[in-house]
Order: sequence, then C-alpha cells, then structure tokens
Amino acid sequence: MDILIKPIVTEKLTGQAEKLNRYGFIVNREADKLQIKAAVEKLYNVSVVSVNTIVHGGKRKSRYTKAGIINGTTGVSKKAIVTLAEGNSIDFYSNI
Repeated sequence: MDILIKPIVTEKLTGQAEKLNRYGFIVNREADKLQIKAAVEKLYNVSVVSVNTIVHGGKRKSRYTKAGIINGTTGVSKKAIVTLAEGNSIDFYSNI
C-alpha cells in the first residue's frame, strides 16, 4: 500500500512551511497517523512531531448535455498536515 500519494504545494501550505514547519500531503484513505508519520520519516529523513488528517468529501456535480442531465460526484481524498521537529525541512523542488 502506497501511503503518500503526492505533496500539496499551495500558497497557504508554503507559508506554513516557512513559518510553522508544516507540510501537506495527499495520502491513502486507509492510512492512519502512525503509518503516515513512518512514511514521511523514511522518505524524507526527518523527524515528525505531529500529524493531523482531514478527509475531504466529494462534491455533487451535474452538467447539461444533448443527452440530458448527467449527475455524478468528485472523488473523496484524505489529506495529512505534518509538523516537523525544529531544524528539519523538506525541499519538494530538489528533484526537478
């Protein structure tokens, strides 16, 4: 099971990374906080202080087409906000 799917790089989380040392990830929905902590520590060689998780529910969407109205939903995802210990940091742009 792949725990970390991708990092979240937004203006808000970039500001939190600089000031509060917090980073965001899209994670597997079945992963718990201990698994997320172990995955981040192993992948980035940092020490994690805390992990906060958010389950982002899908939204109902509909659109009008020639065949009629098509209804559906967007996907459900889980986000993790990881706080690192003082002096640790993650550079997402080093692999580019």
